[in-house]
Amino acid sequence: MTTTVYIAGAAMTSFGRHNDLSMQDLAQSAVVGALADADVSADRIQAMYNANVYGGMVLGQVLMRDLGITGPALYNVENACASGATAVHLACHALRLGVYETVLVWGVEKLTSLGGGTIPLQRNDYKTELYAAQGMTLPTVYAMRGTRYLHERNEKPEVLARVAVKNRTHGELNPLAQQRKAVSIDEVLQSRPVAEPLTLLQCCPSMVDGAAAVVLTTVRPSSARPAVRVLGSAVQSGLLEKGCDDILDAEITARTARLAYEGAGLGPRDVNVVELHDAFTIAELLYYEALGLAEPGEGAALLRSGATALGGRVPVNPSGGLLAKGHPLGATGVAQMVEIAWQLQSRAGKRQVEGARIGLTQCTGGGIAGVDHAASAVHVLGV
Repeated sequence: MTTTVYIAGAAMTSFGRHNDLSMQDLAQSAVVGALADADVSADRIQAMYNANVYGGMVLGQVLMRDLGITGPALYNVENACASGATAVHLACHALRLGVYETVLVWGVEKLTSLGGGTIPLQRNDYKTELYAAQGMTLPTVYAMRGTRYLHERNEKPEVLARVAVKNRTHGELNPLAQQRKAVSIDEVLQSRPVAEPLTLLQCCPSMVDGAAAVVLTTVRPSSARPAVRVLGSAVQSGLLEKGCDDILDAEITARTARLAYEGAGLGPRDVNVVELHDAFTIAELLYYEALGLAEPGEGAALLRSGATALGGRVPVNPSGGLLAKGHPLGATGVAQMVEIAWQLQSRAGKRQVEGARIGLTQCTGGGIAGVDHAASAVHVLGV
């Protein structure tokens, strides 16, 4: 009999510039909120998982010390943008094996402390360093994908802008989102060029702070709210690409999604709401197909149909996604879990997806040479 893992509590801070708050303040706020939401005392926590990219050594211990939550095993997890989702995956494994009964997972980042500009690429990979010396950044990688997509699918740049319009419209409804202003297609296309065909409003904000936390347990919550279960959880690393690579093939995400669906005993048509990694507009279109929400070549048609907007068949990024909510790397994967948990419990306010019972989160991470992505994580949640 498979052990059931529940999300007993979920909380997050607002995402944005928190000049007056430290990383400790942010993490502790999310953790205290998740414990209160779960109605679980700190002494019931048997293990902790801290997800972060740029915070330094033994960060989790530093963050929890002043809360007095010390003693249990604490795992510091770094897997680029997939750090938070990877931490959740590791925690689920331990819970299902019976190692622990109740654990705490959080992700936190304070990117404003980096000073501005694009997120630095991998610095310990000599191949990536060579590419970076020639001007390669994450926006340029996705710009090449966007250019190829428009060419192969015979599309115009407006289809990319539509992703930004949808997600920023959703973000306007999310009080915790960094950017809460709806935009038009013209505003997106006329915003400052970043890397053709991508403009500023098609890229997620790179300077953002925030934290998110969940309490995971094998004890069915006693709350009157619907009990959110982790039905499927998968993490994969990128395959070495040989020869001519198809940059529109999100192979790692498709492979990870298949494993998560198999674990949940469900398929793409069962999913009612999705939070996915829309760091750039083109990414969302590619992930529609990789996750099985659209057939190959049909991502743009799915978007135009309205199916992925609030009120559609399978709303994608009702939180506003990375484009509007923001992308504090270590916190993102956990924040996606928080949003889906709230959606499944009808706690999402004006952005609520009516009748949602199955949700999916997808997060990729790591721009290194020779692979699609370094890591990908997909989770399927249900009530």
